[in-house]
Amino acid sequence: MLLKQLLKNLDYTLVQGCLNTEVTDIYYDSRKVTPGGLFVCIVGTQRDSHDYAADVAAKGAAVLVIQHDLPAEVLAALPDVTVVKFESTRYAMALLSTAYFGRPALEMTMVGVTGTKGKTTTTHMIKAVLEAAGHKVGMVGTNGVYYPGHHYDLNNTTPESYELQKILRQLADAGCDACVMEVSSQGIMMDRVAGIHYKVGVFTNLYPDHIGPGEHSSFEEYRSWKGKLFQRCDVGVVNADDPNTEALLEGHTCKLVTYGIHAPKVDYRASEQYRLLRNKEMLGVEFTLTEPDGHTLDVQVGMPGLFSIYNALATIGVGKVLGLADAPIHEGLKKALVKGRVELVPISKKFTILLDYAHNEVSTESLLTTLRAYNPHRLVVVFGCGGNSSKLRRYGMGETCAKMADFSILTEDNNRFEKIEDILADIRVGMNKGNPDAKFVEIPDRLDALHYAVDHAQEGDLIAVIGKGHETYRDREGVKTPFLERELLEEYAQQIGLE
Repeated sequence: MLLKQLLKNLDYTLVQGCLNTEVTDIYYDSRKVTPGGLFVCIVGTQRDSHDYAADVAAKGAAVLVIQHDLPAEVLAALPDVTVVKFESTRYAMALLSTAYFGRPALEMTMVGVTGTKGKTTTTHMIKAVLEAAGHKVGMVGTNGVYYPGHHYDLNNTTPESYELQKILRQLADAGCDACVMEVSSQGIMMDRVAGIHYKVGVFTNLYPDHIGPGEHSSFEEYRSWKGKLFQRCDVGVVNADDPNTEALLEGHTCKLVTYGIHAPKVDYRASEQYRLLRNKEMLGVEFTLTEPDGHTLDVQVGMPGLFSIYNALATIGVGKVLGLADAPIHEGLKKALVKGRVELVPISKKFTILLDYAHNEVSTESLLTTLRAYNPHRLVVVFGCGGNSSKLRRYGMGETCAKMADFSILTEDNNRFEKIEDILADIRVGMNKGNPDAKFVEIPDRLDALHYAVDHAQEGDLIAVIGKGHETYRDREGVKTPFLERELLEEYAQQIGLE
C-alpha cells in the first residue's frame, strides 16, 4: 500500500522523502522490522524508540513516523528513508493501522465494555445472546480472542492498536458481523482503540485500580479515561447504581440507556430479591426484570451472585439496543459460561468444585459472600498469592478467607522469583488477623493442593479454587509450564474413579 493512502485525511508533516513510497507492513518493535516496512517511533515510559531510527533504517525500513525531531546527523544519514512527523505517534499508529487493514471495524457491529470489574463476564454474556440470535460474533479481551472455531490468548486486555486492527480484520474476514471487546482505561489512554467507533458502549462499575507508576496518576484520571468510551459510541448502556456514573459520563456525546436495582429511575431494573439456582452443572440466579414500559418478566442467569445480575442487566440493555428479541437474550443468559469465572467443574455428585480468577481481597470477599448464600455444608477455598507483588494483597486475602471460609488450603499461585515459603508466611499473617482459630492447611505444590481438596471433600461441600481462573500455566522462577486446572481436576477424578 502506498504511504499517501495510509496518510489520507490525517494531519502530519512530511519531513523528507516521497508519499508514493510503498509500505509493506507497519512496525513498532525495532526487532521485527523488515525491508519496506513503516516503523512508528514510540515515546515509552522506559525507552524512546526514536533512538533506533538508524537501526531500523539499516534493516530496510522505508518510512519512519516520528513524534519529535531526530538529530540532524541521524536524519542526514537516512537520505533514502521517508520521514513523517505527527503530534502523537501512538495516535498515528492507530489510524495508520486502521487504514492498513481496511477499516475492519466498519464491517461489524462494535460493542465495547469498560469498567473495573465485570468486563470479561459481560462480554461473554453479550456474545452468548448475539449468537443465540444468529449472529456470528468475535470477542476480544482478558480471556483472549474468540471467533467461530478459533481461540488464542493475548498479552493485554486491549491489544496494541496494530494488533487490534489485525485481529478485527481477522474477525471480519471470518464472517463475523459483530465484535464484542473489553476496553480498558489503558487501552483508551494509550490510543489502542483510536479510530474505532462503537455502536454500543457499556459501563459496569468503578473501583480504585490501576493507579500508580506507569498506569494512572489518580482515581479521577482513571475514571476520566474510562469515560472517554462514551464520547466514541452511539449508545451508552450504563450502571445507574454506581456512584461514579455521573462523573464518568461528563462530556458524553452518546444516547444513554440505564440499568440498576436501587437507582430511582432506570430503563432496565432487577428486583432486589432474587432466587438461587443450583444443580450439578450450574450455580445461578433468577430475578424479575422490569422493562421501560413497565412490563415484567423473570430472567435466569447461569452464573451466581449479585454481580451476575448486574452483568445480565448490562447485557439485556445491549440486546435491546441492538433490536434482539427476548428469546435469544434469555437463552444466551442461561447458557453463558466464562472460563475461570465461577466455572463449575462437574466431577462429583457429592460436592461442588469451581474455578475463579478472584486474586485480591475485594474479589475474594465478593465471591465467598456469593457462594455462602448457597448454604454449603462447608465452604472450602484453595488459594495462594503471586510472587514479586504486594504483601498487602496476601494479608488481605488471608484475612478474608480466614473470616469467610470454613476451611482453607494455602498453596502456590505463580510464585515467579519468590520463595513459596515466604509467600505462605505472609498469607498466614492475614489468616491470624482474620481469625486466629481459622482451620487451614498448607500444601505448597498447587497440584497436590487440588488433589487434597478432592480427596478430603465432604458431602455438600462447595470448593472454590481461586486466583488463576482462566490461566493455562504455572510460573515458577520465571519459567511458565502448562497448568490448566479444569483439565487437571477432570484427569484426577477419572484416575481415582470419582463419582
